Amino acid sequence: MSHEIKNKQINSPFLYRFVRPLGVLLCRGIFRPRVIGKENIPKTGGVVIAGNHQFVLDPLLIGIATKRCVHFLAKYEIFKYRFTNWFMRNCGIIPVHRQRKDHDALAAAKQYLNDGEVIGIFPEATIIKPEGVRLLPFKFGAVKMAKDTGCPIVPFTINGSYIPFQGRLEIVFQEPIYITGDNLEEENENLRERVAGNLKPRKTKCKF
Repeated sequence: MSHEIKNKQINSPFLYRFVRPLGVLLCRGIFRPRVIGKENIPKTGGVVIAGNHQFVLDPLLIGIATKRCVHFLAKYEIFKYRFTNWFMRNCGIIPVHRQRKDHDALAAAKQYLNDGEVIGIFPEATIIKPEGVRLLPFKFGAVKMAKDTGCPIVPFTINGSYIPFQGRLEIVFQEPIYITGDNLEEENENLRERVAGNLKPRKTKCKF
């Protein structure tokens, strides 16, 4: 059953603090990821965390790296059903229409940032890539909201595969950067290059 979605609503993250500890146990116990540079995520203040997207569990990997609540942007279609709409909203997730410029989603994310919260975003906007392509062009949402709010961006790069109990998963967080220029295309490409710079040759394909 579909459910009406109001993008202007700021989502309460009360469920996040209960879900995150379970996610920590799941991710660390099964996938044994290596997390590098988590000290680069500021302990306070608004910040955008942005990087590559390779699997549906990527938000979980990011969520275990910081005790701060990360408000992710997720595709609108996930919110179309009553339970998922309730669950996602109460975890502080922001629905976004990927087929158009979603001004409501951008406004909600910027409000979180202005309130000193953390926004998590995958600028590729999809995990579906052509054969042999590791990193798609980035959409402008991350640099746009960082520019408008004056908040830094922490680039991250995910390498490896979600293969249980083999420890082949790694996420690297870089030092925060600020979007100071007016040329968002150039700033966006700079962000993408920072993420791409930590990509490693793929040895094993994800089996999920």
